[in-house]
Amino acid sequence: MTKINCWQYIGLCALMLFPPWAMAQDATTPPKWGAHIDAEAKLGSKRSLGEPDLFFPLAQDARSLVFANLRGRFDDNDSREGNFGLGLRQMLESGWNLGAYGYFDRRRSDTGNYFNQASLGAEALGRDWDVRANAYIPLGDNVRKLDSTSTAALSGASVQVTTSNREERALKGFDAELGWRMPLFDFEARSQLRLYLGGYHFSDAVVTVEGPRIRAELALEDLPWFGRGAKLFLGAEAQHDSARGDQIFVSLRLRIPLGKEGTSLSRTSRLNAQERRMTAPVMRDVDIVTQSRVASPLVETATTTAGGQAITVLDSATTTGATLPGAISAAGANSTVILSGTFNTGTTPTTLQTGQTVMGAGTLTVTTPSGHTAVLATPSATIAGSPTGIAATIMMANSSTLKGLIVNDTASLGVNSIGISIDEVSDAQIINNTITARQTGTGDAIGMYISDNNSNITVSGNTIAGVSNSNIAIGIAIQDSSVLVTGNSLSGTSTVINPTNVAHTWLRNATIIAGSSGNTVCGGDCIIEIAGSGSPISYTNAPDCGP
Repeated sequence: MTKINCWQYIGLCALMLFPPWAMAQDATTPPKWGAHIDAEAKLGSKRSLGEPDLFFPLAQDARSLVFANLRGRFDDNDSREGNFGLGLRQMLESGWNLGAYGYFDRRRSDTGNYFNQASLGAEALGRDWDVRANAYIPLGDNVRKLDSTSTAALSGASVQVTTSNREERALKGFDAELGWRMPLFDFEARSQLRLYLGGYHFSDAVVTVEGPRIRAELALEDLPWFGRGAKLFLGAEAQHDSARGDQIFVSLRLRIPLGKEGTSLSRTSRLNAQERRMTAPVMRDVDIVTQSRVASPLVETATTTAGGQAITVLDSATTTGATLPGAISAAGANSTVILSGTFNTGTTPTTLQTGQTVMGAGTLTVTTPSGHTAVLATPSATIAGSPTGIAATIMMANSSTLKGLIVNDTASLGVNSIGISIDEVSDAQIINNTITARQTGTGDAIGMYISDNNSNITVSGNTIAGVSNSNIAIGIAIQDSSVLVTGNSLSGTSTVINPTNVAHTWLRNATIIAGSSGNTVCGGDCIIEIAGSGSPISYTNAPDCGP
């Protein structure tokens, strides 16, 4: 049995136990009150509702009525609710009808959550005045999680993740109203107009919904075109609270009696006004009151990426350029290092560790200890260095990644300038960096030097430049290695008149991986010293180069 069908099951059981045609306690005396079904359409300013309502007596005598009430309600926001209630009404000699009732309610809200509630009510229906009050008590878990939103930001040397959870809460509460019969018709007339003034209050520890409610009801009885005993209720109501704002409804409720002609129907037509009000609709709030809210945010420190790598944050305000190479080494293999600021590493190269990612500007998905994930926008960072010999400012390692950084290598007096060096490495990635090697003396300037025995190297989305006062200025140099080169801006420039070996791309026995395309030339030539293999490197504004 599904959650929704349980209401159908309860209704069938009730009908089998107390069939509408078996109401009378004395077979020779027809009952005063028979079963009926109401159909209501309620059009609202923010939502519209529909309701079938089955009312049937279980036991009765001349002045008392025990009844069952089975309702279903739905709206145009995909919410629906079922109510099953039992009630007792008693006619007093003074002209008042006193009643008490209890309901079990189950609602599927428009968010798809299910809530249960018990409700208890009491009423006093008089000749000219009505008084009603109801209490609503949620049953079971009255809080359901809807969704959560996590945001990440750097806070000093840590990544802080703030998670805001949105939840839906079923509220306990009460409502009450006082009604007055306008003296437009005689009390015994089959048409009556009543005005009601009331209010409601629903709350829990963190949410409150309260406000006034007014309504009007015009009841028209014994409508010949719907059959003897049929009734029509025309209604209008308005309410206001800070949580839901203004709501206005107009309603039409049609009552069709159930039973055999000549028994309860014919007797109903002879009932006086007080007797007819024994089957007045039970008035309750339209559904279980729920509210959505954002719970108090949870703030955590994320220590790993979504891929499980430990995170280290290095800020130039607390980490000097001289200590940066040691700090990156200490972060360890298979870690992610986020840099912020400008680091001048001097003559010491920064060497990445196996499987390590070192990054500046970009995005990174991080995970908190409780399992929340968020996307961190990482800041820009610059590494400036001037290593000697064949060393570079950045030295790659197996399966390492460098992305989102500005790398500036400068050299003079015959020392080579190399921005990135890759030597005997596999599966390294250099992505979305700006890399400049600048030689102010007589040495070489190579933006990226992929030298011997490297395999499956990816160079993508970078701006790479070699700038020299000598004859050798190369954007990217590839020797005895397999490389994918895609989406880069490459240039080699020199201030020397009639320079030689000034190249955007320099190849020596290189293996170019298929898909090396979308590159742009900003200066220099394609130089192939020794032909290699694979596919050529293609450019958007220059002839192919290689293999």
